[in-house]
Amino acid sequence: MALTYEQSSDLMGDMIFRGRVKVACLKYAGFIVLEAPSTPAHSTRIKWAQMTMTSPEAAAAQVTPTVALDPAVQADGAAITDVALQSAVENAVNKML
Repeated sequence: MALTYEQSSDLMGDMIFRGRVKVACLKYAGFIVLEAPSTPAHSTRIKWAQMTMTSPEAAAAQVTPTVALDPAVQADGAAITDVALQSAVENAVNKML
């Protein structure tokens, strides 16, 4: 069952959840830094990765609302596994870029 709007809002403000999103952002940024320059949208992606590595809190704040609305997060809330959260973060970042 999906989270209510109130539960979604609470999750967006949950600092433990945001911390997990921050770690997932940093992990994805590390992946992007190592990808081939021929990857589609690489210049945009590498700029995001560099910004994330220098300002992980800002990256997490920017991505968390979109992540919280991901179907997997809506289904599991804060109990989402790290693997599923990583996927939700990557999907959110890809939507933004």
